[in-house]
Amino acid sequence: MALGAPATLATAAPASAPVVPAPAAPAAAPAASLSAASAPSPVAAAWAAGTRAYLVISAPADVAAAKAAVTANGGTVFSSYDAIGVVVAHSTSASFAATLRGVSGIQKVGATRTSDVPADAYNPALPANPAQSATTLTESNRWDMTQIKADQAWAVTTGSSSVKVGVLDTGVDDQHQDLAPNFDAADSVSCAYGKADTRSGAWRDVDTHGTHVAGTIAAAKNGKGVIGVAPGVKIASVRIAEPSSTLFFAENTVCGFVWAGDHGFKVTNNSYYTDPWQFNCPDNADQAAIIEGVKRAQEYAEGKGSLQVAAAGNSNYDLANKTTDSESPNDSTPATRTITNACLDIPTELPGVVTVAAMGSGNVKASYSNFGKGVIDVAAPGGDGSNGVYSTLPGGKYGTKSGTSMASPHVTGVAALLVSADPTLTPAYLRSRLATQANDVACPASDSRCTGTTATNAFFGEGQVDALKAVGGTTTPPTGKYFENLTDAAIADNATVESPIAVTGVTGNAPAALKAGVDIKHTYRGDLVISLVAPNGTVYLLEDFADGDSADNVAKTYTVNASASVANGTWKLRVKDGASGDIGTVDAWNLTF
Repeated sequence: MALGAPATLATAAPASAPVVPAPAAPAAAPAASLSAASAPSPVAAAWAAGTRAYLVISAPADVAAAKAAVTANGGTVFSSYDAIGVVVAHSTSASFAATLRGVSGIQKVGATRTSDVPADAYNPALPANPAQSATTLTESNRWDMTQIKADQAWAVTTGSSSVKVGVLDTGVDDQHQDLAPNFDAADSVSCAYGKADTRSGAWRDVDTHGTHVAGTIAAAKNGKGVIGVAPGVKIASVRIAEPSSTLFFAENTVCGFVWAGDHGFKVTNNSYYTDPWQFNCPDNADQAAIIEGVKRAQEYAEGKGSLQVAAAGNSNYDLANKTTDSESPNDSTPATRTITNACLDIPTELPGVVTVAAMGSGNVKASYSNFGKGVIDVAAPGGDGSNGVYSTLPGGKYGTKSGTSMASPHVTGVAALLVSADPTLTPAYLRSRLATQANDVACPASDSRCTGTTATNAFFGEGQVDALKAVGGTTTPPTGKYFENLTDAAIADNATVESPIAVTGVTGNAPAALKAGVDIKHTYRGDLVISLVAPNGTVYLLEDFADGDSADNVAKTYTVNASASVANGTWKLRVKDGASGDIGTVDAWNLTF
C-alpha cells in the first residue's frame, strides 16, 4: 500500500500504537453541506473498464464550451470548478486528450493518472468508522513540542475556536477522543476522485496518516493522550486520498483547495505530493495541465484567505538541483527519467505555498528530508530514527511516525496560532511572519550540500518555527515592526513599476537582516528583476531571475542587509519587466524590521 511516498508517508519510522482497552461507542456526526462554488456537475455515464481521468482547462468564461467539447468528443464531465476554469473529465477513448487539445478555447488537457479510474469513483464506499479505545495515557511535554516551544505557548493561548484548519490527507478519525472536541464535521468532506462527497463520514481515514497529522495540529488539551500545537482551533478533514491505493491525484487536490477556499479555512496542511508524478514537468502535456489545474486551485484558495503549508518530501533530495526522477509514475510502473528544475513537486513548490523541511531531535536536519536553497521556507520537527513524532491514530489510539509529513503540521499549527491572534491576516502576512519568527539554524559544517547563511539556507530555510514567538510570548526577543502594502501595482511589458511603503516609528537604521516579503503574480518570472529601494535611494537587488525561468509568480521572503540605510521613510519595491509577451501584478509586499 502506498501513501504518495516519499513526500507523504512516514517511511523512516512506521506507525506504532500501544494496546489500549475498552472501545467507546462512536457518536453520530452531523452531515456536511455542499459548497455551491465547488459543486460538481452530474455524471453523464456509468463507469466502464478503461476509464481515465483528465483535467480540461480553459478560461473561466469558456467553461460551458469546454464541457460541451468534452461530451462531444467521447468524454463525460465528472465534476467542474467553473470559477477557475477546470473540468474533470472521464473518457475511455485513447485519443480523447489529443482531440480536445485541438479545440478552440481549451488551453490545456492532461491525463491525471496512468491507470484506470476505479469503479468506486461512481459509487464510493464510506470509510470504516473504527471502534474507539479509551486511553489511560496522560498528556506530557513531548520532545517535538518543547523543541518549538509549543508547551510554553499554551500558557499564553491555545488558539481560537473560530480558526478553521483543513487537513488535506487520507482522512481523519473524527471520533477519536483527542480530536472529537475540535472536529468540524460541517466543513469536512471527501474529495477522492475529484468530486465533493458530503455524506456524513466520507471524510474518515482510509489509512492512519491523516489522523496522525490532525493530532499534531490540534489534538485537544483535555488531559488525555497528546496535545496539538494549536489545541484550541478547529480542524476539518478533506480526504483527498483514494481508498485501496491511498494515492492523491490532481483532481482530488483541485477539489480540496477549492473546498478550502469556499469554506473559510485559514490554513491547510498538505503532507503529500500530487500522484502519480513525484515531479510534474511543463514540457509534458499531461503534467503541464496538472501543474496549471492545481496552481489555479491553490491561487483560488489563497485568494479566499487560505494559506497552504506543505511537506518538502522524504527522499533526501536537493529540490534546487533536480536531475532525475526514478519514482514516477507510482500508479503503474515507475521509470527513471531526466528532469530539470522546471519540474515541480506539487503542491509544495507552487508559488505561495510554505515548504517545510524536517528536523530530528535537536537542531539537525532529519536524514530523509528533502532540501534546497530558495525552496525550503522553514523547518520543524519531523522525527528521525528512534525519535518519532507521537500523535493520534484511528480508533482512539496513539503512535509514532517520522517524515516531512510530520514536520508540516507543526508549521500549520504555528500558523493557526498566528491567525488566532488576528483573523484578518492575509496569507502573504502569515508567510512572512512564519519566516521572521523562525529561529535561525546554521548549516552543519560537515555537509557541503547545505548552502546559504545561518539566516537562510538550503536545509532549514528561514529556520525552525517558534510557537512561543507566534503568540507573543514575553520570554523571547520582541519581533520587529511590520509594514505591508496590499494595493495592486500593474507590471507592464518592458517597464518598471514601484510600490511604496511608508515606514515610521523605527529608531535608527534598518537591520542587517531586514525581511522583505514579495507576492508577485506574473506568467513568466524570467522577465523580472526585483529590487528594494531605501528612503535614501540605495538600491538592494533582491533577485534577477534567469531569462529562461518560465515559472509563474514570485512568493518569497528575502533577507536584506540594509543596515546602511535609515529605517524611517518611504521604501519601494521596484520591479522591472525586461521583455514582451507577459505581464503581471505586484499583489502585495511587506517589510519586517
